[in-house]
Amino acid sequence: MFEQLEATAKRYDELNRLLGDPAVLADSDALRTLAKEQAELRPIVDSYHEYCKVQQELEDNRSLLSQDGLEDDFVELVEEEISTLRERLEALEQDLRLALLPQDPNDARGALIEIRAGTGGDEAALFAAELFRMYSRYAETQRWRMEILSSSDTETGGIKEIVASIEGPSVYRKMKYESGTHRVQRVPVTETQGRIHTSAVTVAILPEAEDVDVDIDPTELRVDVFRSSGPGGQSVNTTDSAVRITYEPKDRKDLRIVVTCQDEKSQHKNRAKAMKVLRARIMDILQDEQQAQVSQQRRAMIGSGDRSERIRTYNFPQGRVTDHRINLTLYKLDHVLQGSLDEVIEALSLADQAAKLQAVGG
Repeated sequence: MFEQLEATAKRYDELNRLLGDPAVLADSDALRTLAKEQAELRPIVDSYHEYCKVQQELEDNRSLLSQDGLEDDFVELVEEEISTLRERLEALEQDLRLALLPQDPNDARGALIEIRAGTGGDEAALFAAELFRMYSRYAETQRWRMEILSSSDTETGGIKEIVASIEGPSVYRKMKYESGTHRVQRVPVTETQGRIHTSAVTVAILPEAEDVDVDIDPTELRVDVFRSSGPGGQSVNTTDSAVRITYEPKDRKDLRIVVTCQDEKSQHKNRAKAMKVLRARIMDILQDEQQAQVSQQRRAMIGSGDRSERIRTYNFPQGRVTDHRINLTLYKLDHVLQGSLDEVIEALSLADQAAKLQAVGG
């Protein structure tokens, strides 16, 4: 680890020198790239310098204790200082190990959230709507911007399927742990005998893709336009503004993606939103395949992210939320559904970091 830290510190010094070079200052692209790298390395280098400083202070105090003729009170003070410095050194070393872990390149991106009602009929659709409200409120607390890209509602006020984009700092880093199957246990409004029913909703969190991330051949796209409709087939638009895009790459017979968007009155806007969803889905598939090749234990601590994997249960009779990946149980169901997700997400993030540290022998 310390060899890597030394190399990082040298690279940081080199970047400082380069950023003062007139030739670099005249090249806006090079300047932007180097400044970004410098900003990413600065916290690591600062922590490393602090670690070296504390380590030197610790050695100085230990040397001081080796001297003869010291008074007992003074020895006690030095020993207390050594104990404090040792704890500080251990904390800094842990921080440095975390800082050197491979970072998810998508963490700084925005995200697309897809919520679909699963088993449970109308009850699942109603809970899908509640989950969407939960995430909307959480996005508000984070000052993120959420925009609905497509939705399919039920006549009872539920949601069959909804896709939305979320933009803001570190959206994907915080939201990525939400992918999977969310299970709800409660007595439906329509249940006359008070029996608890279990329903399921799937959530997918995809890192938002840019045009440069995914190369799409226009000849592999089929675009269909039609009139949009509301719940139960009710017509909500008299023009052919809804868009369905089907992606069938020639070199991937196993891959077929269909995206439909009908929320906007403008066909152009619906097409742009559908392409945004399509790019995110393609990038997610490609990255999953790449990561699966690197390691079969991908995301071992927090789950595979598979849409079919049960990750969390919301038990209404007990007012309980349980995340099965880390055995976390909170009796704060109302607060969580109001968007108070920080405690859950923080616990998942810490578990993820611990798993990564263990994997590298930390």
